[in-house]
Amino acid sequence: MFIGAHEVTGSNGQVFGIDPATGEQLDPAFGGATPADLERACALAAEAAEPFAALAPAKRADFLESIAEKIMALGDDLIVRVMQESGLPRARLEGERGRTCNQLRLFAGVLRAGHYLDVRIDPALPDRAPPRPDLRVANEAIGPVAVFGASNFPLAFSVAGGDTASALAAGCPVVAKAHPAHPGTSELIGRAVRDAVAAAGLPEGVFSLIMDSGHAIGAALVADPRIKAVGFTGSRRGGLALLEIARQRAEPIPVYAEMSSINPVVLFPRALAEKAEATAKAFVGSLTLGAGQFCTNPGLVLAVEGEALDRFVIAAGEALTTLPAQTMLTPGIASAYREGVAALTGHADVEIVARGAEGGQHGGQAGLFVTSAEAFLAHRELQDEIFGAASLVVRCPDLATLGTVIDALEGQLTAAIHIVPADEPAAADLLPRLRAKVGRLLVNGYGTGVEVAHAMVHGGPYPATSDARTTSVGSLAIARFLRPVCYQDMPEALLPDALKQANPLGVPRLVDGAMQAG
Repeated sequence: MFIGAHEVTGSNGQVFGIDPATGEQLDPAFGGATPADLERACALAAEAAEPFAALAPAKRADFLESIAEKIMALGDDLIVRVMQESGLPRARLEGERGRTCNQLRLFAGVLRAGHYLDVRIDPALPDRAPPRPDLRVANEAIGPVAVFGASNFPLAFSVAGGDTASALAAGCPVVAKAHPAHPGTSELIGRAVRDAVAAAGLPEGVFSLIMDSGHAIGAALVADPRIKAVGFTGSRRGGLALLEIARQRAEPIPVYAEMSSINPVVLFPRALAEKAEATAKAFVGSLTLGAGQFCTNPGLVLAVEGEALDRFVIAAGEALTTLPAQTMLTPGIASAYREGVAALTGHADVEIVARGAEGGQHGGQAGLFVTSAEAFLAHRELQDEIFGAASLVVRCPDLATLGTVIDALEGQLTAAIHIVPADEPAAADLLPRLRAKVGRLLVNGYGTGVEVAHAMVHGGPYPATSDARTTSVGSLAIARFLRPVCYQDMPEALLPDALKQANPLGVPRLVDGAMQAG
């Protein structure tokens, strides 16, 4: 582990990487953090909070780019270790490494542009009745942030992933908790971040990495009074547990948890009639991508019953039947997937359309199932997320019933509509109902591609996330770790640089209601 600048082998139990294909332990053993280790990490983070927040944005940008460079410098050692611990293929992981570094570079650009500060200045109006004081506001860092590594993205949503990148960009020290499935990967990435902190001459508490051999240290991290926010990507059960810990604190804090989603795909009648087979092939490709272990996996299909939907179901089943089972990320995830599929196959109102080829002990055998709208509305459990390559088709008698099904859905990360121009009037009628349920709407595609960009939203109403106002991907993710602070009639010398009259940072500012470039 890295407690600030110090390398520490924990003595509170052991954490091993696991070969996903065989379930065998991978060497070496990693020691779990003790309460004393956690105390030191949080104390260092608290000490680093003020000087790190005060660092010029351009220097924080340089720091983020340095992390990206040091991650790339790990070379093939990193890729090999991630492959061992996750079972994911080399090409996928090389792409994910690039995404991880691009996230860091994206936030470096955000810092240099300065818009994230949202500077607003209302100059004093002493002659007005009543007089207006001088008011200046800008976003500031909230303080130390806890980040929990994710299982399905061991790089892009982990130790130096999007939560860490956006928190560091905001000026918040990070205490990262490694996912127990990726201890070796986490150590390599943690070392890169630690070295970037040292190279930039920053306080050592800007970053720490801890391991947890159980759940107690992670829970204590969220409960620590010096932690001001939490970033989490994982199961609904895990996210809700962290939310409850945060709620019970003397000072409750936000937990930005991305938890569960089945990401409905709505097939409109004309599009389905024109391209049922092509749509089915693309759907199966999205469903089985990465063994279906994406939070944006299309786990639900809604369409009006009829000959066109029959063609879609037949084509999708045929495409799925030929696919081999893929090794899942961990034995636990594979077991949970099998339990979820078993619940569907044993449901009286669910029909099995097709299953993919069987795999090894920890393989995820893909599955496609079908039910009626009546049954879906009657059985709440049919909305449960199955984390893997399984999807349920809901046959609706008409578009009105399809709308009723949408109204009954929980909050989702994404919804995709498949249309041709003739479907646009019907789509316009249903879009407001879909919009109320999701964070991202797609046309003629699937949510499994999440672009790292300024306009991306990877979030949605509960239980997709714990806060529908936020995103964990894209430049808007920085907003989670900022808060506005207003200065009234403050002497120039005491103002933050972003609010000084001379604008030494050169950031854009809203002055008396008019936008001024930096």
